[in-house]
Amino acid sequence: MRDPLAEPSDLIRSVSRALRVLEAVGRAPKGLTVKQIARRCELTVATTYHLVRTLAYEGYVIRREDGTYIVGLEIADRYRELVTAFRGPPVVGEALRRAASDTGYSHYLGRFVGGQVAITAVAEGHRSPYVEDLVPGFDEGAHATALGKALLATLTPDQRFRYLREYGMRPFTPATLTAADAFEADLAAGERRGMHVEMGQFRQGVACAAVLVAPDKELERRVVLACALPAAEMMTSARIVRAKLLAVARAVADGLATES
Repeated sequence: MRDPLAEPSDLIRSVSRALRVLEAVGRAPKGLTVKQIARRCELTVATTYHLVRTLAYEGYVIRREDGTYIVGLEIADRYRELVTAFRGPPVVGEALRRAASDTGYSHYLGRFVGGQVAITAVAEGHRSPYVEDLVPGFDEGAHATALGKALLATLTPDQRFRYLREYGMRPFTPATLTAADAFEADLAAGERRGMHVEMGQFRQGVACAAVLVAPDKELERRVVLACALPAAEMMTSARIVRAKLLAVARAVADGLATES
């Protein structure tokens, strides 16, 4: 969400409008006409037409035969670049893939990106339930995922309060913690056990566990490792999950050290 009070004095409005057009098209998988884009972005049709033509020339939107526009292939290229930059050294990706292969559980790395909790790398495991939202760049539901909890636990109580107030505590499932006091108690329990856990709070039937990989005074250098598994398996295997996560976390920490 853009903060109007934080708008820079040298904002280039044509660039801002082009990005709004791109966002509108991206949210409409069936495509939008120029008039529909103009209405959604609160722009004139003439301005929208010029912006869309430019974006189409650069490959960021594609015009279909019915006159509607969808996102272009350049978006996929930028996403691949984002994933590569987020993941870090190749040894880190290899450590995640090896962990996913050995355990069968999907593994995730997360860190603060622009002040938000975000997933930065993923290795899918065949025994984990597939959760389509959990991809690099996902920055919602920090209060409902173990990965998010592990990162939020590194903040001071005041910093955490401001974070949750800004991004909210959406109830993803009936089990999602939406009260600040319950959330704080949950974080404290995670710190005591040395592993943050959630069971069915983000997706029913799915559990997630996370440990801190790299503590750091600098917010965006803090990294956590998480894995997802069927909730029923977490009930019986929590200690094993923690031991394996800590082992992988050490390997990831070593890999990240090569980046410094």
